[in-house]
Amino acid sequence: MSAAARFASHALDTRFADLPAVAVERAKVFVLDSLGVGIAGSSVEGAEGLLRVTAGWGAPAVPVWGRAARLSAPTAAFMNAWQMHNQEYDGLHEGAVVHAMATVLPASLAAAEMRGGASGAELIAAIAVGVDIAAGLGLASRAGFRFFRPGTAGGFGATAAAARLLGLDKEALQAAFAWQLAQASGTMQAHVEGSPVLPAQLAFNARAAVQSCELARLGFATPDAVFEGPFGYLALFEGEPAPAPVLESLGRDWRIAEFSHKPFPAGRATHGGIEGVMALQQKHGFMAADVAAVEISAPPLIVRLVGRPARPDAGASYTRLCMAWAVARVLQNAVLDLADFRGASLDDPATQELARRVSVTNDGNVDPNALVPQHVVVRLRNGNELAWSCEAMLANPARPLTTEQHLAKFRRCVEFSATPLPPDTSARLIETVDRLEALEDVRLLGTLAAPDTSRPPTG
Repeated sequence: MSAAARFASHALDTRFADLPAVAVERAKVFVLDSLGVGIAGSSVEGAEGLLRVTAGWGAPAVPVWGRAARLSAPTAAFMNAWQMHNQEYDGLHEGAVVHAMATVLPASLAAAEMRGGASGAELIAAIAVGVDIAAGLGLASRAGFRFFRPGTAGGFGATAAAARLLGLDKEALQAAFAWQLAQASGTMQAHVEGSPVLPAQLAFNARAAVQSCELARLGFATPDAVFEGPFGYLALFEGEPAPAPVLESLGRDWRIAEFSHKPFPAGRATHGGIEGVMALQQKHGFMAADVAAVEISAPPLIVRLVGRPARPDAGASYTRLCMAWAVARVLQNAVLDLADFRGASLDDPATQELARRVSVTNDGNVDPNALVPQHVVVRLRNGNELAWSCEAMLANPARPLTTEQHLAKFRRCVEFSATPLPPDTSARLIETVDRLEALEDVRLLGTLAAPDTSRPPTG
């Protein structure tokens, strides 16, 4: 049986009742987290222009979170995916290094709109199997990044989730995977240069997922070895694949239960350094002016992803992926907030000067996908040397956020909506997601996240 057939069986045969309680609970956590991050992303620089362009891509039907706007289903999946990842604040599977919710949730809710509604239980099951496939493709790789895996692998998870909600059968879903391979895109060049095109690569793959499901109904003859073929996804996009353990784990290991939050609005690779400086500052009470140097030792992937130097006028997309700048900002303010990546904060000369005291070095870890351990050393001007280490970053499943930390992040995100939302929006979304498995129609989520007075909420 091909990998596409195995994935299709998992995606379509899994019932909501098959999901363990932890998978249901974590799916709800990351639905709420993802909606909040997506709402906040509506006000990021460039959003107005992108919305203006995408508005011409089809008849309006599906809500764009945080905006009084509707777009065609594929286009809404595009915009909502872009908004979810444009702040580097969306959750991820650390082992796979895949931000699966940024493709899976927008495509799933677009599919629910196309279908005319879906229950909360159906949405949770679709998310669970979609995340399994997206994260599974990342876990199947033994090589470092060449293509932007959150987009490429995420698109296949989104295809599975959308296909389930749209009622495709297994043969059609396998065809949809083939159509997705034909559209899969996104390299690491945008990441290397810190370009705002980076989150658009998830958006393109989310949009493609919806289109792949529609194209699959045409009955075209499509390739079978989508994933394991000599020119299939794993060989071309990943290299050194080992898919067998992933395929064997389907239905046993639920990847949504292994997801990590992002407690800080910056690349996940920065979070060890950020937390380490915060912890040392809280314990020892030093100020930014007291710091001679900060040295962070971490696996090579951390250096590759966020070891770049701080640069004035580099822009928010670059700065969110800069360990030195994030650590400098924390040294100044003891926190890192969404507002730090907007306006004058980005060009603050004091932050830039402090960032030059921060270095990131390779610890020699042989795992090309490892994010930990991370070690932080703060050298003070008085000669004292302070050290901190972590084997699991904050908000990893081994060190989860508390419920209040999770909700505080969500509420703060909602404050950054491009279109002001009603004062009770946060409370209503929290309550709705809390009872998601009992919700009759998940279109209510979009209505609450992007109010549309022409259609009263139902569900």
